[in-house]
Amino acid sequence: MNDSSSPRFRSVATTLAVALTLTLAAAAGCDNRQDPPLPSVLDKLRESHIDGQPKIRIGVAATEPLMGELRNGTYVGFDVEIARYIAASLGYEGDQRIDFVSLATEDRIPALQGGVVDLVVSSFSITEERKKQVGFAGPYFVTTQEVMVPNRLKDKIRTIEDLRDPAYKICTSGGSTTEAELEKHQVKALVVKRVGDCVNGIREGRYDAVSSDETILAGFLSQYPTEFEIVDMPFGTSETLGIGVPIGDPALRDLVAFFLDKSYQQGRSGISSPWLTAYNRTLGPWMKAPKSQPQPLDVPKLVDFDDKAPRR
Repeated sequence: MNDSSSPRFRSVATTLAVALTLTLAAAAGCDNRQDPPLPSVLDKLRESHIDGQPKIRIGVAATEPLMGELRNGTYVGFDVEIARYIAASLGYEGDQRIDFVSLATEDRIPALQGGVVDLVVSSFSITEERKKQVGFAGPYFVTTQEVMVPNRLKDKIRTIEDLRDPAYKICTSGGSTTEAELEKHQVKALVVKRVGDCVNGIREGRYDAVSSDETILAGFLSQYPTEFEIVDMPFGTSETLGIGVPIGDPALRDLVAFFLDKSYQQGRSGISSPWLTAYNRTLGPWMKAPKSQPQPLDVPKLVDFDDKAPRR
């Protein structure tokens, strides 16, 4: 018979007790290390400045065919379709819940900074300099800078060197990445408020060529297919278009990125995504080569509305 009061017995009991305590502590530690629950779309909406707004205000172009254009009182174009998709995803479905605000290229950043708009979807190229002033979700499109010339000059303006010829007047829009790119290549450009002003000026004989994103130029080519030609020139790197968001609202940026990615994932799954539908309705027929939606960057993990619905 063992003596429970013996030193040896007490030592073994103590060892077992310590071991049990350590095991329980380790188990508790494992529980504590479990990942916290993911935030939901609704959580992010409550954090954003649009929470409780009856309408969402989105800055778009009004004079860029195929991208953003006000036609017969209705905004149409690829950017506008993307804006409608994002608005509906945020709970603002239908044009009666959206205030479209017409913005010139140079007005996009001030409109976001001044609270005039909640989002900008308007051929807005993502750059490091702009990211210091506004937030971006995306990209949702990748394009290149090109040059459009009238047919009377299509055999004379073919290269960047030709653009430098002082005999030709080159036009572009102010506040655009194109303006900076032309300057980098020592091309002297006449700067106007809108690309459409350049196109009208060429048709009236005041300018000889216009440079801008391929997407914007494709829109004007669709309007005047027998008058112009787009010339492919080796300007720098590709332009990535993003959706502009106020820099002080990371929650809204996360939401826009999440829904852009949702469309991207649908497209990868072979489902006809909102992006592809918008592209085929607008830009698709006028692009030289087919495009696909690029993968958005810095996409948060969120629980979507649908994921919270009870399963039957």
